[in-house]
Amino acid sequence: MNILVIGSGGREHALCWKLAESASCTKLYCAPGNAGIGSAAEIVNIGVDKLDELADFAIANKIDLTVVGPEAPLCDGITDVFEKRGLKIFGPDKIAAQLEGSKSFAKEFMLKYGIPTAKAADFTDFENAKKYIENEFANGEKAIVIKADGLAAGKGVLVAESCEDAVNFTKECFDGAFGESGAKVLIEECLFGEEASIFGLTDGNTIVALASSQDHKRIFDDDKGLNTGGMGAYSPAPVVDEKAWDFIHKNILDRFLAGVKAEKFNFKGVIFVGIMVTDKGPKVLEFNVRFGDPEAQVVMRRLDSDLADILAKCVDGKLAEAEIKWKKEAALSVVIAAGGYPGSYRKGDVISGLQDAADAGAVVFHAGTKFDADGNIVSNGGRVLGVSALGESIPEAIANAYKGVEKISFADAFYRKDIGKKALKHL
Repeated sequence: MNILVIGSGGREHALCWKLAESASCTKLYCAPGNAGIGSAAEIVNIGVDKLDELADFAIANKIDLTVVGPEAPLCDGITDVFEKRGLKIFGPDKIAAQLEGSKSFAKEFMLKYGIPTAKAADFTDFENAKKYIENEFANGEKAIVIKADGLAAGKGVLVAESCEDAVNFTKECFDGAFGESGAKVLIEECLFGEEASIFGLTDGNTIVALASSQDHKRIFDDDKGLNTGGMGAYSPAPVVDEKAWDFIHKNILDRFLAGVKAEKFNFKGVIFVGIMVTDKGPKVLEFNVRFGDPEAQVVMRRLDSDLADILAKCVDGKLAEAEIKWKKEAALSVVIAAGGYPGSYRKGDVISGLQDAADAGAVVFHAGTKFDADGNIVSNGGRVLGVSALGESIPEAIANAYKGVEKISFADAFYRKDIGKKALKHL
């Protein structure tokens, strides 16, 4: 198969890295890619928002399968564009992608099909939202969650522990801090417990869960500071024990698939379920309609099957025939970010130690990198690199990943030093 991957982050590097191993992959392209992805795929200089240009490229280069990494092109309707031109593509169409593109749409879907989730209300004006927030805190809520309704790259969310913080963030949303994404705001009860990430592949008739993982959203150690796109991940997530898995399959994934069928959604792709494992069982925090990043990095490290074959069977409606096996080792990935992230940050700093990290046993996934005029690999994003490693246990994976992290440097680079710590209490 000739395969095109769309995107330029750590998730896309992990997908390309795994697809390049596939016996069924003849030629691999990535648009627009980054400085690291070029080692696994041929880079194509077309942006993710150029839907027609991407389709033209796929036709001209006889692409048998396109795999969409980021959410924006899915929400913009890339699947619709490709399918109208007879192209096979992994990812839901524009209507189904609203499960990520609109948090209120997703919440209504969850409630309609009995998927356990937090209670919530949505608002399109500040004054009514403010009254609701004040009432929630007056009735004894210790925290509530404010979410910009649309896409905000993981940053349009605040867990507010005071009425004042909740009101101020809500006003920021309506004042345009997140563009059109903040024109509607979803206000949820705050669920307490431990988070986990579950990927479910579906062809619309079958749903298959991939290995569990856990992300680290907050910018600083011990889950302090602002939300980010993710500062590290590990797999498997011990909090998802056998009892939790059984509940997730029956009450979340199976009900999700029932909803997809009932709504007649065109969904051939991955549903990424953010879960809070509470003392009353797992509940859904959010849906995403693509692989998570950095979770994809650790899940791809552990996958012991032909990814191209699995994704092709998913698109062809034959997911039930796919063979999906896992390595016994644990995997862990640590994100190295640019100083200032998730706020403003500098680009263009030369990165050193990449080969040293590889020599130490790590696989380094590039998230925000490019080549400068002199051929150096330089920083080009907030999350710059994901340094991943395997281990016979999670503690060993932690040690191996941080050995790689310590070999890499660039100006003002920083990373969390506690990735995987939460898993240790379960072992």
